[in-house]
Amino acid sequence: MRPKKCEHLDAITEVKRADKYECAECVKTGDRWVHLRTCQDCGITLCCDSSPNKHASKHAASHNHYVISSAEPNENWLWCYEHKAIAKY
Repeated sequence: MRPKKCEHLDAITEVKRADKYECAECVKTGDRWVHLRTCQDCGITLCCDSSPNKHASKHAASHNHYVISSAEPNENWLWCYEHKAIAKY
């Protein structure tokens, strides 16, 4: 299986990293998360789709910020929500 081409992923020249290991929205409401993702447009770190609130994908949809990186230790990948494409870095 060949990876999909994605202009959003190709445009990333420097990966934004999480400032804190927490979901910015879950902290406000006292909720829990499973894994964290960092938006590559604005740098906010939010919870993944395995988490109850799915803040990262909601943020992507409402702000047209398509690319996230994993904020998990030792994970080096980017995901584009629009093209459903992944890239390692």
